[in-house]
Amino acid sequence: QVQLEESGGGTVQPGGSLKLSCIVRARTTTNPNMAWFRQAPGLEREFVAGIMWTGGSTHYADSVKGRFTISRDIAKTTMYLQMDRLKPEDTGVYYCGLGATRISADYWGQGTQVTVSS
Repeated sequence: QVQLEESGGGTVQPGGSLKLSCIVRARTTTNPNMAWFRQAPGLEREFVAGIMWTGGSTHYADSVKGRFTISRDIAKTTMYLQMDRLKPEDTGVYYCGLGATRISADYWGQGTQVTVSS
C-alpha cells in the first residue's frame, strides 16, 4: 500500500521561508513522478511544482517560479519543496502527489497547512 507523509508546514511572515518534506512509503506505481499541489480556502487544488523521479527534471507553476525549489532524495524516497520569499497568496494546504501530472496524482498525502501572514 502506498503511503505519503508530508511535514514542514507552519505559519511564516511574508518574505519568509519554509521547507516541506514528503516521505514515500511502499512505492508501487507505474508512474514514479511526483508533484506538490496546494489548495487555498474556497479554491480548487492547483499544481505547484513537479519532478521526474528518474532524471530529476523539474517544472513549476508560473506563480512560484524563482521562489520555490522542488527536489528529491532517491535513497530516502523523500521529496522536498523549498519555499522562499513567501507571499500571503501562497497560503493553503499543500499536498504531495505520487504518480503525478500537472493535473492530478494517483496517490495523495494528508496535506500540511502553510500560512503566510503578518
